Amino acid sequence: MGVRDLAEYPWDAVVPFRERAAEHPQGIVDLSIGSPVDPTPDVIRQALAEATDAHAYPQNIGTPALREAIVEWYARRRGVPDLTVDNVLPTVGSKELVALLPTLLGLGEGDIVVFPRVAYPTYEVGARVAGATPVAEDDPAAWPEGTKLIWINTPGNPDGRTWTVEELAAAVSRARELGAVLASDECYAELGWDGPWASEPVPSILDPRVTGAARSNLLSVYSLSKQSNLAGYRAAFVAGCARVIADLLMARKHLGLMMPAPVQQAMVVALGDDEHVATQKELYRARRDLLKPALRTAGFRIDGSEAGLYLWATEGRDAWESMGRLADLGILAGPGPFYGPDAAQHVRLALTAPLERIAEGARRLNAAVL
Repeated sequence: MGVRDLAEYPWDAVVPFRERAAEHPQGIVDLSIGSPVDPTPDVIRQALAEATDAHAYPQNIGTPALREAIVEWYARRRGVPDLTVDNVLPTVGSKELVALLPTLLGLGEGDIVVFPRVAYPTYEVGARVAGATPVAEDDPAAWPEGTKLIWINTPGNPDGRTWTVEELAAAVSRARELGAVLASDECYAELGWDGPWASEPVPSILDPRVTGAARSNLLSVYSLSKQSNLAGYRAAFVAGCARVIADLLMARKHLGLMMPAPVQQAMVVALGDDEHVATQKELYRARRDLLKPALRTAGFRIDGSEAGLYLWATEGRDAWESMGRLADLGILAGPGPFYGPDAAQHVRLALTAPLERIAEGARRLNAAVL
């Protein structure tokens, strides 16, 4: 299978609901795609501007300053104190890495790629493009023999599922039994809300409590798109097993996958500044505190959503019916079926609209008649 064999892009199916929502007299409240709307912090924009004399090719491996910044960030923010620059690699956004990782690892026919049952669809897309067999399974005990790559997503998109240290350790143990690479997509780790994540950091797959100080075949994937409003910069990185990182680097050199030099410098500054991340989290918190109770008032149940950028909601009926009801209120959500057959009755609502639009959406939900 190749790129030409992929199905139509699923978001095209949302267009009629967008048009329906846009007919509302007070305008659309678009909560469908989690694209940041807040400004990129000035300190990062200034770093980018000062690095625009970028006449030479950038290094695939990343500048020494960026690699050190990633190492220091993992120690400071993720509880991973013992990485070196050989354990990290910048990537051109995280979606690129998710989509290409099976190919970069040399997987193909007969190899199995496991991913969550409710999941960002690019995990499956990457497996299919490489010619591997995709398998959706959450239970490590059920991960099949022949598995070569396992994706977990914590906190999850779309459902906000967050793995504990004990759950991560069990996943690592099973991956080692299978001899598989275990990649943890952790892009929303700074956005913990409920339960233990209200007071403690979301754990990484590279946390020593998880790994037992052995990182072989483990990868942590991260993006600055949401916490720093850098979606347009395509600023991300992967960290973990030095051997796998070296293999990825070699493949990426051949493919010419390199991050622009100005973006690398902007990332150094973004990774070193925790203040803007805390400020951004509070903006998301204010939106969440308006939207979550309003959805419940309107008859939705919120599942998961203990961390991350979304509210995962259901009325206990077909997701497309919920999409229609919300569209009649001028609210556009993301349909659960995009994230797997287990999500047929859920919708995903992003916290990335401006506060004024979130407040308007909450007002409509609070006034809705069941």
